[in-house]
Amino acid sequence: MNYTYILICSDNTFYTGWTNDIQKRLKAHNEGRGAKYTRARRPVTLAYYEAFSTKEEAMKREWEIKQMSRREKEKLIQ
Repeated sequence: MNYTYILICSDNTFYTGWTNDIQKRLKAHNEGRGAKYTRARRPVTLAYYEAFSTKEEAMKREWEIKQMSRREKEKLIQ
């Protein structure tokens, strides 16, 4: 499976990404080996994810979520 996910960072900002192993990726973000954006904003918490059968679908959804406003992302998470 492939996943698109939203993290809540320690400064209350959102980070959106995709992966094929969500637990491994969350661990990497919290160990400072994830995205540059999250390195200075640890710890991060998984707030939302969606599962897809292909990498392309997950990447497309990541792009769609990144185009959303903060308010739209908050509605998605809840």
